[in-house]
Amino acid sequence: MHVESVLPRDAIPSVDAPEFGPSYFGDPGDQVVVVDADPPRAYPIRLLSYHEVVNDVLDADGDRTPIAVTWCPICWSAVVYDRTVARQTLEFGVSGKLADDALVLYDRQTDSEWKQTTGEAFAGDLEGAKLDVLPASLVPYEAFRDANPNGVVLQPTHGRDGTQSPRTHYDMEPYERYAESEPFGLYGMRGEGRQRSWNRADLDPKDVVLGVEADGEAVGYPARRVEAAGGVVADTVGGLAVVVIAADGGISAFEDPGFAFERRDDDLAADGATWDPATGRASDGRRLDPVPSRRLFAFAWQDAHGEDAFYA
Repeated sequence: MHVESVLPRDAIPSVDAPEFGPSYFGDPGDQVVVVDADPPRAYPIRLLSYHEVVNDVLDADGDRTPIAVTWCPICWSAVVYDRTVARQTLEFGVSGKLADDALVLYDRQTDSEWKQTTGEAFAGDLEGAKLDVLPASLVPYEAFRDANPNGVVLQPTHGRDGTQSPRTHYDMEPYERYAESEPFGLYGMRGEGRQRSWNRADLDPKDVVLGVEADGEAVGYPARRVEAAGGVVADTVGGLAVVVIAADGGISAFEDPGFAFERRDDDLAADGATWDPATGRASDGRRLDPVPSRRLFAFAWQDAHGEDAFYA
């Protein structure tokens, strides 16, 4: 693993006291990370690109779950983690380091360092510990709002005093330019550091992949491979039966109930009902159980799990 220091610690400020509201200043097509809460919460990538981690607490059915909503703009990696490790609640910040071009988090309780794309501590008192991944989806804001009229959205920490609009501060243009360019890693983002090569023709380094891990097995599902298979793939990962669905530019994984899913326009049809590909909700009120997963670029998944860890 190649680790390098790029910025001072906390130069990218985490959000440690998040505030939520019903409105969003960005575009309807902006991507948001959605977690199931009461009401559901959306964390816009536009904000996460400038903070990279949000320390939050979910209240659901009387249970409080400390979570870290994390985003690496270089790996295009969205992962939501449980912040509880060995009965201790951790608070995460941005270390200023990269590990294989991936964001390195640090926790303020033990000063351990964690690779964002794997959730594993590689330095410090908690070295070897691994964070639990929680289910989350990545959808356009307009899709979140349509599915969750009462849902709330993370509010900006900058621009509240009126000196600069949130839209100006949280500018996505440099990140979108990187995502659409060919070079990847820190060099692709900033034009500095090591220039990496990519030695395979079946995947591009910036292909979007949904990574699923279960019982020691890891499989990455490239979105375009799932789309080429009709938008639905039934598979088994470490004994866990999953159904992976690609639709409307997004990709999600659910526990497979054994239905014969079929894509019909923007929805799925199975077992006498239509199903929303992003939320797993059925027209008759049923809902598929989401599978914890990571959404990231192919190069980052390969860095973590090797060349053969892709659905073929």
